[in-house]
Amino acid sequence: MRHLGWIAGAATAALVAAGAVTYAIAEDGGGSGSTTKAPTADSADAGFARDMAVHHQQAVEMSFVVRDRTRDEDVRRLAYDIAQTQANQRGMLLGWLDLWGLPKVSPDPPMTWMGMGGTASGKDGALMPGMATNTELKKLGSLSGKQAEILYLQLMTDHHRGGVHMAEGCATRCTVGVEKRLAQGMVDSQRSEIELMTTMLKERGAKPRAQG
Repeated sequence: MRHLGWIAGAATAALVAAGAVTYAIAEDGGGSGSTTKAPTADSADAGFARDMAVHHQQAVEMSFVVRDRTRDEDVRRLAYDIAQTQANQRGMLLGWLDLWGLPKVSPDPPMTWMGMGGTASGKDGALMPGMATNTELKKLGSLSGKQAEILYLQLMTDHHRGGVHMAEGCATRCTVGVEKRLAQGMVDSQRSEIELMTTMLKERGAKPRAQG
């Protein structure tokens, strides 16, 4: 039964992505100041879409893991909200790549569009800043109750910090207006969720991990 939520989320993501693509066509097809030419494969617009889609996918996966590991309604509600929001946004990002006729995978290292290609080593599966390692994901899946809640909140705080950094990069470097606005929305919402998760950690006698 738990897969029904994912199926519903995927359907919602597809609908939102379709709307976003339509909006992008309308915006980029004319009007003063609009972008009339599709971004190139090495542009910030394409790089952000590719990298954030990957980044978001891990957040969705972690959120579904913790929903199965705790009965705490606050954590389960937060995890559900993050999973739905980021699945929908991922659909938009991949939809734009399709619209622009660009590949969803690049031969360049992640974050190259931000001038950071190669700085994230990909060690133990952590391809970009903020992403959890394979070891951390395995540990999350082995815990339950309060321990799972604390690790999830810590991992997601790190994940959001990395996501905010990437989204700020797009807000500065991207040229497609609708994508820039989406990126700024990510910055605002994820900063708010970082504050919420800090409070939730404090309620559980813990705190965010030190930033590296």
